[in-house]
Amino acid sequence: MKRLSIVFFILLQTACIRSNRTESKRVAIEDSMLLGSAAVFFKSLPAHAIADNDPEVDAKVMLGHFLFYDRRLSKSGTVSCNSCHRLDRFGMDNKRSADEDEGNSYGRNVPTVFNAALHNMFFWDGRATSLEEQPGKMVLNPDEISIPHLGFIVNRLRADTMYQRMFRSAFPADDIPVSYGNAKRAIAAFERTLLTPSRFDMYMDGDLQALDSEEKAGLLEFINTGCAGCHNGVALGGTSIQRFGIYTDYRTLAFSGVDDEGRMRFSGDSADRDRFKVPGLRNVQHTNPYFHNGGVASLDSSVKVMAKAELNRALTSSQITSIVSFLNALSGDIREEAKVDPFRQY
Repeated sequence: MKRLSIVFFILLQTACIRSNRTESKRVAIEDSMLLGSAAVFFKSLPAHAIADNDPEVDAKVMLGHFLFYDRRLSKSGTVSCNSCHRLDRFGMDNKRSADEDEGNSYGRNVPTVFNAALHNMFFWDGRATSLEEQPGKMVLNPDEISIPHLGFIVNRLRADTMYQRMFRSAFPADDIPVSYGNAKRAIAAFERTLLTPSRFDMYMDGDLQALDSEEKAGLLEFINTGCAGCHNGVALGGTSIQRFGIYTDYRTLAFSGVDDEGRMRFSGDSADRDRFKVPGLRNVQHTNPYFHNGGVASLDSSVKVMAKAELNRALTSSQITSIVSFLNALSGDIREEAKVDPFRQY
């Protein structure tokens, strides 16, 4: 009898091992298939968005770091790029709309500058198409930095002996290195270093264990729901203009009190009414409130609004929870030294 019990135990153990192997094989196949589906829509972050170990590039990045934190680039001398695009707050200010210190606010939410180098358009209406173009349109805008003319900033920069040295180092071939064009190039060089690798990038590079089962389920839900139709590519967005409210007027779901007609305000074309840049979703866990007007405070509510307004889908609470779990896995951070105000060390 004892012998039969031992034999039975061995057979049972063998069956369990085979069952576990079968289950592991099934999970591995599903993981591989999901990664294949994700690769259709997404890409992992590049290691660098700019040339590495190039002395001139390094000088531009250092100069851009100073310019990004310099309040003298504003009319009042009290507002810097970092005042709104807080690098210690994931590249934005977590307010519904920008402060009005330098002019009348559009009532638009401040987009993050983290990973902005991976986008092909800038501002909620997409009116700038390069990272270098963006600062010029911002500082002259009466609703943003609001300086009277570009010479206003250049004169301030040329009066500073530190900047004279730094511009010469960054642009050694230029006869007149201190110029607004070069200032824009330096700021763009600095912003190209603000990349935030995440566990999602490890997953996209082939580490199937970088995401847990809940996050993988959320990734699958994100794809199957249709979110990846717009939020795709390396930044999961940032490369297209879309109508906000294909099926439902966004004002009924995410209204902040300002009737913003989107790109039409810039283009004057009625076909652009309510069309906005599709934001990148990296670090979306930390960049609340959401949408162009900061009209929704929580990430789960924004997922619900987007599904209804853009896809005409009423997601269940479990679907929303699943998608949010995936979105949280997109979180990463920039290099710590970029968060330090260089003027405090100068």
